[in-house]
Amino acid sequence: MKKYFLAMPVCIALIFSASCKRNSGKSDSTGWKYNDQKWGGFEKVDYQGQVTGPNLVLIEGGTFSMGLTEEDVTYEWNNIPKRVTVSSFYMDETEVSNINYREYIYWLNRVYKSYPEVYKKALPDTLVWRDELSFNEPYVETYFRYPSYDDYPVVGVSWLQAVDFCKWRTDRVNEMILIEKGILNPNPEQVDKDNFNSKSYLAGQYAGNVRKNLPDIQTGGERPVRFEDGILLPEYRLPTEAEWEYAALALKGNQSINKDELITDRRIYPWNGNTARYKRRDKYMGQIMANIKKEEGDYMGMAGKLNDHASITAPVRSFWPNDFGLYNMAGNVSEWVEDVYRPLTSTTLEEVQQHDLNPFRGNEFKELVLDEAGNPVEKDSLGFLRYQVVSDSSITNRENYNKSDVKDYRDDDDEAIKYAYGKYSLINKKSRVYKGGSWADRLFWSSPGARRFKDEDKSDRTIGFRCAMTRTGGPEGNEDAGGNYFKRKMPKTKRSYK
Repeated sequence: MKKYFLAMPVCIALIFSASCKRNSGKSDSTGWKYNDQKWGGFEKVDYQGQVTGPNLVLIEGGTFSMGLTEEDVTYEWNNIPKRVTVSSFYMDETEVSNINYREYIYWLNRVYKSYPEVYKKALPDTLVWRDELSFNEPYVETYFRYPSYDDYPVVGVSWLQAVDFCKWRTDRVNEMILIEKGILNPNPEQVDKDNFNSKSYLAGQYAGNVRKNLPDIQTGGERPVRFEDGILLPEYRLPTEAEWEYAALALKGNQSINKDELITDRRIYPWNGNTARYKRRDKYMGQIMANIKKEEGDYMGMAGKLNDHASITAPVRSFWPNDFGLYNMAGNVSEWVEDVYRPLTSTTLEEVQQHDLNPFRGNEFKELVLDEAGNPVEKDSLGFLRYQVVSDSSITNRENYNKSDVKDYRDDDDEAIKYAYGKYSLINKKSRVYKGGSWADRLFWSSPGARRFKDEDKSDRTIGFRCAMTRTGGPEGNEDAGGNYFKRKMPKTKRSYK
């Protein structure tokens, strides 16, 4: 009898599990069976959640006051604080290093044999090290290519070059995933347009060296991977300014002991306190936490007791990681973000239009170029699908937007007195934001709210970048489906069909 009662919970659990499994095999909309050729073969994948890409860290989203909380010593007033919410996303643990970028240009040089200009266009500008009154010529020759600097952040890369790197990285990571899953074989013989591109592959314009495709339930044969399978990752990209600033502050480290919605202390920098020195009483006490310029003429301290051990940049995994585990969000190099620069963007955000969720300036809406049958036209000579800017005439009846290029959205409400950015100012549609302090900056620029701008086709010896990726699904990770769930008794309903 005792054994009977002990077995009862197990039986109930098995029955419950089996019933859940059966229910998940049917549509709760039509009752039709999933993954069954007899019922049409509509597939519902057993999705385990988004895979974390190489070097990425999950940044759990939330609300925060975006903007400059440090005293505005520059008197620019270009980042007035405003409360916003950022959705969960992924961010690179480190800045992109020289060895990472050399891998990129090596691939370009190897694959695009017929288009050497692609390789040349991607090369960083090593001449950014030159200066009229500084002896930096050795860095021109050594910094990017000499192995001593392999793990140092790449510099001399423009915003446009950084965006291209993100696109390339997306394709290489997705190709690696397909190879690891046994769907494709490694193919180092790719040349020119015949190279793996995620979107071209999904559109059926790249076959590759197939090892074994997925089973096609509808036909009983095989098929390539589809986007709905959840195998390929979303795009690597530059983080938005809001994402970068949120990740740099890492306020989750100041959450109260009860893990409620209270933050115990505001932060000026990516760590607590008002100086760059480590304050806890342990072996690190007094050490500099970020690679910055301390004062005029002091880049690394005095011989015998160097304060930050770096006269210029330092390895990307050096210095104090913040509470998200991200390195150098306050120094080493400043970093490009996705946004177009406008000094008063934060004041134009409208709550009624949900601009306070994932705020971003820089949208230019595009669409695939399609043939008469509605299929993507042949990919271009480099293997990319062709896109075009959405024509304004095709979106006149839309309520959510009616222009394709909205980089200058609400620069001024009255077109008659609209300030002509780019005509009477250095600020234009090519002006991109970069964030964070660098090895050449004072502590003020290490405040995540500080912001500067530079044209997207320019580069600097103090500016690098890191990549981000959109998080799909639950905000806390793959164990979290999203939403709150309550256990309560629900009234039973009788099924109206058999």
